[in-house]
Amino acid sequence: MATALTHLDSFGQSIEREAVGLRFGLVVSKWNSEITEALYQGCFKTLVGAGARVEDITRVSVPGSFELIYACNYLASTKKFDAIIAIGSVIQGETKHFDFVCEAVAQGIKDINLKNEAPVIFCVLTDNTWEQSKARSGGKHGNKGVEAAAAAIEMTYLKKSI
Repeated sequence: MATALTHLDSFGQSIEREAVGLRFGLVVSKWNSEITEALYQGCFKTLVGAGARVEDITRVSVPGSFELIYACNYLASTKKFDAIIAIGSVIQGETKHFDFVCEAVAQGIKDINLKNEAPVIFCVLTDNTWEQSKARSGGKHGNKGVEAAAAAIEMTYLKKSI
């Protein structure tokens, strides 16, 4: 949804639907916690601002972005949530580990979406530098968590309308 020319927070301001009565699962990676916590806060505040009750938002923490796959799949299998948001941050290092983790997480989240009813939103930053991650987690480009919350609400209504 976002591009270099679009401020991520603008998606939170354009939410056309309310989150009243909806249940959300937020799965948050502890790796790069300064980034993921900021993404979580942006997401949480946007959901509550759209009418979601605090008690209808469940947070689950996992060690790293790779573990988002298991936790999101487990939450989806419970059928207790209208939408799930995977929140992570992978920053390019000196090895191919970045490529493997990014590919696995993207494919894993895609697979969960294809086999479960609750949409799983991809709120995983895959940046080249710490500075890029900071810019997209509440910095000059806004907060990807806001965009993810807006997408979760929209996808929930799409599911209900079909």
